[in-house]
Amino acid sequence: MNNDSSSRIVLALRTWITAAAPGAKLPSTRSLVADYQASPVTVQKALQALTAQGLIESRPGVGTFVRAVRTARPADYGWQTAALGSPSAALPSSSTMRTAPNDAIWFHSGYPDRELLPERLVRAALARAARGDAALSRPPAAGMPELQQWFAQELGAATPVGITPPTPSDVIVLPGSQSGLSSIFRALVGAGQPLLMESPTYWGAILAAAQTGVRVVPVPSGPDGPDPVGLARAFEETGARAFYAQPNYANPSGAQWAPARGGEVLEVVRAHGAFVIEDDWAHDFGITSTPVPLATQDDSGHVIYIRSLTKSVSTSVRIAAVVARGPARERILAHRAAESMYVSGLLQAAALDVVTQPGWQTHLRNLRQQLQSRRDLLVTSIREHVPDAHIELLPKGGLNLWLRMPDGTDLPRLTRHCEDNGVIIAAGTDWFPAEPAGPFVRLNYSGPNPAAYPQGAKVIGEALARQH
Repeated sequence: MNNDSSSRIVLALRTWITAAAPGAKLPSTRSLVADYQASPVTVQKALQALTAQGLIESRPGVGTFVRAVRTARPADYGWQTAALGSPSAALPSSSTMRTAPNDAIWFHSGYPDRELLPERLVRAALARAARGDAALSRPPAAGMPELQQWFAQELGAATPVGITPPTPSDVIVLPGSQSGLSSIFRALVGAGQPLLMESPTYWGAILAAAQTGVRVVPVPSGPDGPDPVGLARAFEETGARAFYAQPNYANPSGAQWAPARGGEVLEVVRAHGAFVIEDDWAHDFGITSTPVPLATQDDSGHVIYIRSLTKSVSTSVRIAAVVARGPARERILAHRAAESMYVSGLLQAAALDVVTQPGWQTHLRNLRQQLQSRRDLLVTSIREHVPDAHIELLPKGGLNLWLRMPDGTDLPRLTRHCEDNGVIIAAGTDWFPAEPAGPFVRLNYSGPNPAAYPQGAKVIGEALARQH
């Protein structure tokens, strides 16, 4: 007998099983051989196929039976309603973290494409780290001393004469900057207390503020940074003791503070006995300028400096650091130790390996060229296909292009129409800690497939034209 005979038996028995009650016993193999005039091997193949389909089950020494359909009992979590009580305010989220179809044009992501990462260096570093002591030992709570030293040297190299550079003991290694922001806000601000924050700003900082319960006070910030007079007024009116800012290549706008603006902001911060929390997330993404951290102008502990390697080394190597001095550093470390005890020594060793290889600087030089060509291609595409969109500034670094759409633009409708046509964009509302100052869109020019940028811009332009 062949497989056709086996299939014929399967079809016949399926019909029989449909009419039979659950648990009904099938005829014996000898009976099936006689009924279907097939060999025992063919009958066994048919029974095996039905068993694989979950229609029958064999009980050794008893026989073969129609398998009862087991209906999953609905889970009852109703008791949790009373245990949890009323929900707190919903935490903000961002469309930048969503996964899009592979065939879509990605403008929404906050991370650089894989081809912009030092893949060879990362793979080699992880392999070496796995063979070393870091794979099995527990590092200090503040981080591996060698990595602390590297972060301190990076900042110290840009510190001018007359300013005391940071020391390795000022550095606390973090499992990514996001958790660091939460710890800093808890340690230095506290739930219910005011925190000044540039607007627009990084949505993750807004999320960390909401998560820690601090009260965000927006401070408008333009292409050259915040107005020092407005910042001073905000300190005076709120009594705030901290200001979160991105002086270099701000997310989302790409703004870099004017050369003198950092000193003016520091004067305001010092006059109010406050902290400025400097997020230097894009330090490795300069294009036509070199970032100089605000922290290089301060040695009295007013600047709490955060430097991340997550986006420039690898999204899987979540390593960052905060540089802080005095009691502020001890408070932040206490929060970090209580929350995670220590950062993976394996990831710390791998990150240190990557950034101390000769190929790291070569990678950064190549990255600068790649980002410039991608940025310029996207800008050209937007100006050609979305002429009504206003580009407030050409970013000198970072990963993002910030567009202001015409007044009256329905952003949800715009993003939905673009997505329906295979283009994923991020509405700018995610980056405002309060009401948006207008209809903005953030486009990331470090995503996959830059050759598709013109087509993506064309889709955005067509979607916008349908509204105006």
